[in-house]
Amino acid sequence: MRVLVAMSGGVDSSVAAARLVEAGHDVVGVHLALSRDAQATRETARGCCSLEDSADARRVCDKLGIPFYVWDFSERFQEEVIDNFVWSYQHGETPNPCLRCNEKIKFAALLERALALGFDAVATGHYAIVDSEGNLRRSTDPNKDQSYVLGVLNRRELDSCIFPVGDTEKPQIRAEAARHGFATAHKPDSYDICFIPDGNTQAFLGKSIGMRPGLIRDQDGTTLKTHDGAFQYTIGQRRGLDLREPAADGKPRYVTAIDAETGDVTVGPREALKVHEIRADRLKVLHEAMSGTFEALVQVRAHGGVVGCRATIEGDEMVLALHEPLEGVAPGQAAVIYLPDPDGRGDIVLGSGTILARRDNKAHG
Repeated sequence: MRVLVAMSGGVDSSVAAARLVEAGHDVVGVHLALSRDAQATRETARGCCSLEDSADARRVCDKLGIPFYVWDFSERFQEEVIDNFVWSYQHGETPNPCLRCNEKIKFAALLERALALGFDAVATGHYAIVDSEGNLRRSTDPNKDQSYVLGVLNRRELDSCIFPVGDTEKPQIRAEAARHGFATAHKPDSYDICFIPDGNTQAFLGKSIGMRPGLIRDQDGTTLKTHDGAFQYTIGQRRGLDLREPAADGKPRYVTAIDAETGDVTVGPREALKVHEIRADRLKVLHEAMSGTFEALVQVRAHGGVVGCRATIEGDEMVLALHEPLEGVAPGQAAVIYLPDPDGRGDIVLGSGTILARRDNKAHG
C-alpha cells in the first residue's frame, strides 16, 4: 500500500511512519506548511508548524530512508481555520481551531491531494483506532484519546485514513521512538494554537476583530461593568472578569451567555451553566446507528465533558437530551456522539454536529 504520512515533527507521527515502513508499505512523509511566514512561528511554541518541527520531521524521514516533502497549505489554512476562528469569536462562539484544522486541512485538503497523486491512504499520529469493520473507536490510551477531534470526519475520509499508534499508550510510543534514535522521542506534546505563537489569544482577536465596547450584566440585567470586546470572554469563564461588586450570595460568577450582536456578556452562578439539552447542525455521520432516536454518549470537549443522552436526528439537525447536565457548553464546539462500548473493544464514534448558538437549554428542576 502506498501511504502518505502527515509528519507534524512530533513523536507520534514519527512512530506512525516507522511502523508503516516496518509493515512493508511504500511510505512518503509530508510536512504541512500552514503559516505564510514560518519565521513568525517561534520555535519555543509547543505547536506543530514551526521551522523546527519541519526540520525534525525531515530528520525522521531521513533516518527511515523515505522521501520527505513540504506542502504549502497556508492559503487554505488562513481561509478555513484562521478566518473561521475569528468569525466564530465575532459571532459569540467558542471554536476549536485544532479540530477545524483536522476537518479542513489534514483530512480534506491533504487527503484530496494525496488521492489525486495515487496514494492509497493518509496516516497520522492521532490516538484513535479504526477496527476491522471500519468503526472509529477510542484509543487504548484514555489519557491521549483523540477520537473526539476525529469525529468531524466524514465516512469517505475515514475510509482512507490510518492511525498506526492508536492501539498503544504514549510511554510505549516514546520508548519506541527512542529505540529508533529519533530526536522527537522526548519532544513535548503540542498544545499551542500554532497561529498565535505568543499565546496571547485576546491580543490576536483584538487586532483581527477590533475593539467593540459592551456591557457585563448580571442575570437580572444589572450592569456590572463595561468591557472592550466580547471576544475576550467564553462560556464558563470565571477568571479575569474583574467584577468589583460581589454577587449577593458571595459566590463566584461565571460567563453564562454572550450576545454577539449587542456585545453584552451575562454572568451568573455556576448553576446557570448547566445545560440539559443541546442542538447541533453540520452533522457528520460515521455509522448507520446515527439515525432516528437512539441512546448514546456525547462529548463536547477534547478532554472531558462526556455524559449519556437520548439523541434524535431531525433533518439536518440533532437534538441531544442529556441524562445529566453539562457545564460550559458553548456554540461553535463540536458535539461528538459515541455508541457506548458494545463489545469490550471501546466506544464507537457515531458522528458529530456543531453546537448551535440558538440551542435550547432546558432547566429541569
